[in-house]
Amino acid sequence: MPLNIRFRKFFAKNSQFGFTRRAVDNVIGVTGELLMTAGVFVLLFLGWHVWYNDIISGIAQDNAGAALTEEWNTVPITVPEFDRSEGTSSGVANSPEPPVTRSGAAGERFATMLVPRFGATFERAIAGGIDPETVLNDRSAGIGHYSQTDDLGEIGNFAVAGHRTTYGAPFGNIAELRVGDRLYIETNAGWYVYRFRNLEYVWPNNTSVLKRVPESSAKAKGRILTLTSCHPKLSSAERIIAYSVFETFVPRDRGAPAEVAAIKAAG
Repeated sequence: MPLNIRFRKFFAKNSQFGFTRRAVDNVIGVTGELLMTAGVFVLLFLGWHVWYNDIISGIAQDNAGAALTEEWNTVPITVPEFDRSEGTSSGVANSPEPPVTRSGAAGERFATMLVPRFGATFERAIAGGIDPETVLNDRSAGIGHYSQTDDLGEIGNFAVAGHRTTYGAPFGNIAELRVGDRLYIETNAGWYVYRFRNLEYVWPNNTSVLKRVPESSAKAKGRILTLTSCHPKLSSAERIIAYSVFETFVPRDRGAPAEVAAIKAAG
């Protein structure tokens, strides 16, 4: 039954209190206007929190990530003709053994992530831990490393978390990744290069994606990068998981990988 009809019936039953039809209509009118005004404020808040705040926080996180990499840039950024890669005379590329970069203390930034698929300006800092206030919601970070997973460069699983909406939404485009996309993690030592392989959707309590070999008890033999975020957008009902495999490591003294150098030169 419509709300205005319910109001009228209620006041009609209680006419002894002196309620007239005109008074009832006035009450209904004022109540409706208040509800509409409240609805407008709610929509404005959601627009600010989900859209505008994401843009502002995202820009701040990109700038913070770029500022962190500037501290490491001791080699001029140029755009090479092709990716630098050592190999044999038969054309087989050698993948150098990457150094191990220890995760920072809780809230400490120790690396940056650059994902061309996420946009030409995407460069977010990675900090130790996944605390919302000091890492995931922070404008100087946004991406957090699960401390119980392997360190960057170690055999095993380097797993990180980031918001898909709000607070800069570093993983807002995680579902747009395509097989073969490169993901770069930069540290003072150089660039760890990964190739995206697949997405998976799991329940929030599924922690097996953080195992050394995700969803398995097998012995780890390779290096995996795992990105985790909420699914669907604006909900935490599930988790979306993006897996990438280690491709190579580019030491800083050899200069940035071609794709990274091109983005930095353009930006």
